[in-house]
Amino acid sequence: MISRKIVLHFPRRLVDRPLVYHLIKDYNLEFNILKAQVTPAEEGLMVLELKGKQEDYDKGIKYLTEAGVIIDALSQNVSRNEQRCTHCGACITICPTGAFELDFVTRKTKFLDKKCIVCGLCIKGCPPRAMELHF
Repeated sequence: MISRKIVLHFPRRLVDRPLVYHLIKDYNLEFNILKAQVTPAEEGLMVLELKGKQEDYDKGIKYLTEAGVIIDALSQNVSRNEQRCTHCGACITICPTGAFELDFVTRKTKFLDKKCIVCGLCIKGCPPRAMELHF
């Protein structure tokens, strides 16, 4: 069983189609919606955690891609601007998933993108505005 966090970008023509439903019904995948912005007649964005067998996951991703959905890994959409980061640790205290931790040797803040759910709290709470979201 694998688990992957992905970002789906729906073009306008696909927003009203039940694509995620087919991931369950046809590909035996479990999903958890972490974030969604889908507006009828406009583009849509959905952050999902998908779980299932690797073979089913691959088939489901192929289905979405062939339908016209653009898929990115979640880690490609959240980043830290290293020139701006002062390693103040504000992000550590506000992140609900523990995607930030303090390196006790270097005293610098580490960003663990695999734990990130794109809630946006670090972006709002970062004093030097080092965290960036690219949707």
